[in-house]
Amino acid sequence: MKTLLMLITTEMEQAFKAAGYEESYAKVTLSNRPDLCEYQCNGAMAAAKAYKKAPIMIAEDVTEYLRESACFSSAEAVKPGFINLKLKPAFVAGFLNEMAEAGNLGVEQEKEPKTIMIDYGGPNVAKPLHVGHLRSAIIGESVKRIVRFKGNKVTGDIHLGDWGYQMGLIITELEKRKPELPYFIEDYEGEYPEEAPFTIGELEEIYPAASAYAKEHEEYREKALQATYELQNGRRGYRAVWKHIMNVSVADLKKNYQVLNVDFDLWKGEADVQKYIPDMVEMLKEKGFAHYDDGALVVDVAEEDDNKAVPPCMILKSDGAALYDTTDLATLIERESLYRPDQIIYVVDKRQELHFVQVFRCAKKTGIVRPEVELKYLGFGTMNGKDGKPFKTREGGVMRLENLLREITEEMMKKIMDNRTVTEDEAEATAQIVGLAAVKYGDLSNQASKDYIFDVDRFTSFEGNTGPYILYTIVRIKSILNKYQENGGAADALRIQEPCGGSEKALMLETAKFNEMFETVYEEIAPHKMCAYIYDVANAFNKFYHETRILAEEDEGRKAGYIALLKLTKEVLEVCIDLLGFEAPERM
Repeated sequence: MKTLLMLITTEMEQAFKAAGYEESYAKVTLSNRPDLCEYQCNGAMAAAKAYKKAPIMIAEDVTEYLRESACFSSAEAVKPGFINLKLKPAFVAGFLNEMAEAGNLGVEQEKEPKTIMIDYGGPNVAKPLHVGHLRSAIIGESVKRIVRFKGNKVTGDIHLGDWGYQMGLIITELEKRKPELPYFIEDYEGEYPEEAPFTIGELEEIYPAASAYAKEHEEYREKALQATYELQNGRRGYRAVWKHIMNVSVADLKKNYQVLNVDFDLWKGEADVQKYIPDMVEMLKEKGFAHYDDGALVVDVAEEDDNKAVPPCMILKSDGAALYDTTDLATLIERESLYRPDQIIYVVDKRQELHFVQVFRCAKKTGIVRPEVELKYLGFGTMNGKDGKPFKTREGGVMRLENLLREITEEMMKKIMDNRTVTEDEAEATAQIVGLAAVKYGDLSNQASKDYIFDVDRFTSFEGNTGPYILYTIVRIKSILNKYQENGGAADALRIQEPCGGSEKALMLETAKFNEMFETVYEEIAPHKMCAYIYDVANAFNKFYHETRILAEEDEGRKAGYIALLKLTKEVLEVCIDLLGFEAPERM
């Protein structure tokens, strides 16, 4: 269905045309003076020069043709040439009833759905998730859900770091600690154990110990580099250790991402694309795209209109080793081969922008991806502490993600128990739901590309622009709907009626903006605009709630209209928070 803004713009276009003016001047926007009107049109100001006529005269001509409008209860020409618009209550109610009956709340599906891949998450195996992994997971999951809601075929890929130097470090350290294991016996021909020789806790201790030791001992570092090389070239025992590392680490990653309500369709990594690299390198050489520079194989990707230098994309280091550029290009080859996407969106730290400029240009220049494939980079800013620096533990270290979520959940538990409205068992489950909403909303309500301050006290507040406030609003609506049904009312098949009060109409107008808001969020890939929208809806509902005796309304027809409006408002809010990646509890 068409958005509310589309419908009223069409009405304005007809009025401009009838008055003898170009329809292109009939652009309608939300009012920047809501105390005066709901929408406005400034087209008369722009048309004045073209028609050599005072703007107010044009505005008056147009409003003459809006007196019998199906949309507008008033259309007023105001000097020097604004057209102030208010919508008919019956028109708004009719739009909302149509929206309630439409699939996807009236959001039109893509006429030609696209195949889209979203590359997000990007953790390294054998390392615990920390706060630095939070934004990619939260933003990527929301983007995936938003793009899928529009009817596209969407695949989310975690893109694991599973093939680099850290693997050589773990193998070297494990051999140092347990040299008797069969993985390290070169001529061993038997079967390797099915059980891993370490737990996830041991694995997460092995890597940092090995990394620190390698920095101080060159011989150890060389051995780890050699182990990496031998792993990547198929040494049997090392491949068996690698499989153990993958199984143990991925199981733990899945558990942690599940807590975040983040779900990947693909669990692929750098190791999956190694088989494409040799042929890719040969192709780049044969077709003259790649050349050697100080021993390294590179592809020039600078363009004439670059404002700053863009270095060549490095394919192989001087020692023949592959880099992130190499594996990212090989990943594109695999994606083209297996999925043929129309668009690939990368949700990655904005500090990696240059890397993706190089990779995207190289992929296009060399034909690794088809010319029509859109490669989009969504770079996000840093999550900082109150000191404005990257978020750390109290001791100054990088905080593990599970510890951060535990702290937030404990804080929510205290606040919920202070209210004393639920049992302790229910409070614990509710605290996890609300705590996750606090974290996700706190992140997503900021524009992705900007840094933001992670403020536990503010994010867990039940007041202001926070996740808990949004959830509390939804729970309040649920409570009213439940009481209505407990008292014998049937919430199904009710219709929204013309509003009789200002706060009721204000809530209806906010709710009616849903599909228009969604189109903007979808086109701009901007979850923060969805957060801003649901905050406005929540505020509009709470004002209506405080000014209206909803369940005490004696007119049963009017009460039913209120309930129908609340039911749609709840659905809008629930759809939005699902697209943002969290849910609401039944009680708080």
